[in-house]
Amino acid sequence: MRRVSEGGGTNGGRLWEAVRAVPRTLREDLCTVARDPLPSLRWLGRLPHAHAVLFAVLMGLANANQYEPQLEPATTSAATAAAATAGAMAVTLLVVLQSGAAILALSRPVPAWWLSTLALFLARTVGETKVSHAPLWSWSLPGIALHTFVLFLLALRVRPRVAAEALGLTLLAGLAAWAFAAPAQQPSLLQDAVTCTTAVVVGASLRGRRVARSQLVEQEVRTADERARRTLLEERNRIARELHDVVAHHMSVISIQAQVAPHLVKEPTDELKENLAGIRENAVEALTELRRVLGVLRSEDASSDGVRHAPQPTLGRLDELVGKVRATGLAVVTETTGQPRPLPPGVDLSAFRIVQEALSNTMRHAPGAAVRVDLGYRPGGLTLRVTNTAPDLPAPPSPGAGHGLLGMHERTAMLGGELATGPTPDGGYEVTAILPTHTAEPAEPGEDAP
Repeated sequence: MRRVSEGGGTNGGRLWEAVRAVPRTLREDLCTVARDPLPSLRWLGRLPHAHAVLFAVLMGLANANQYEPQLEPATTSAATAAAATAGAMAVTLLVVLQSGAAILALSRPVPAWWLSTLALFLARTVGETKVSHAPLWSWSLPGIALHTFVLFLLALRVRPRVAAEALGLTLLAGLAAWAFAAPAQQPSLLQDAVTCTTAVVVGASLRGRRVARSQLVEQEVRTADERARRTLLEERNRIARELHDVVAHHMSVISIQAQVAPHLVKEPTDELKENLAGIRENAVEALTELRRVLGVLRSEDASSDGVRHAPQPTLGRLDELVGKVRATGLAVVTETTGQPRPLPPGVDLSAFRIVQEALSNTMRHAPGAAVRVDLGYRPGGLTLRVTNTAPDLPAPPSPGAGHGLLGMHERTAMLGGELATGPTPDGGYEVTAILPTHTAEPAEPGEDAP
């Protein structure tokens, strides 16, 4: 019994707290004049807004014709005629307010709802007016249509909870107006409630659909950005691994040469042995640090050990690469201008990768096209130009964002070069890269150098 009473007390306390929170919730949700304009549609633009204004004007005119003030100027006294005139003016003002509320709802739905609800309440209670027809409606049909339209516009912009609160207060206002007024006929509020509820449900559903579509578009944009960022990071990791291999090779050579050098001299001095030992020690330490830093990148590589530790490709393997591309049915022509010469390892590797990515993109996006690869050796750098004609066959759909252009830009920027990509006038595509080969001159040793 104690447990039941305790549970009942707890549930009762929660219910009382919920009831006490209702006024604060209503005040936070409905006591606002914030501007919330109705968004324009993608294809129709502001045309629905113009239709809404036209609807409000037409319903206002029809609403004015529905109400007939009790005017009998010929047979009544002056006081009665004045009262009838005042009633007619009041009804006309309420009709104007109802139409104005429908127009105001296009930009400020909550204040428009308050104005429409007040006008709908007063239309039943002010003066001695009646509706010129005798249906089961509590108000005139145009008046109900205007208020329903206001509720619909409100539900399109606010949360479903706020729309439900507005609907509940509308129904309470209708009950109060029906209770305070003394109409000649006894209309039913059921049709009014069904109409307003339907408008709120339809408006909330359309708002939910619009919000879901907006969130989907936002998620797609966020996913595309994340995919591009991930692709960029993957390509940077790949470049870092390749540079690690190049630098590690040279550091290993330096270490071995420093170790062998003392044996090439008949009587090496202690200072020479010490300097060469320091060179070898620094080279081994630098190589260890390189492997430690780049080890994380290698650990996430899905490639096999044999592929990861294979020698990095250079332009010396360009013919092999072109041969593989030709085997797929793509016509490739290569041309070299200038005097070929050994290139720095980073430039040689990046040049090969850029040509490889350009050919891969051609095979993927331009099947059946003719490709031309131009290499230009200049005194200060290397120029690459890969062009293809318009494809002969439709390209298959791309599975997603690739590494091609991002990798080319990253490699070119890393070397301080320039890259230009874009379509050609004949419907093909062109990739041009200028890779500098000059390096900074070593500093002159000081007078106190050993």
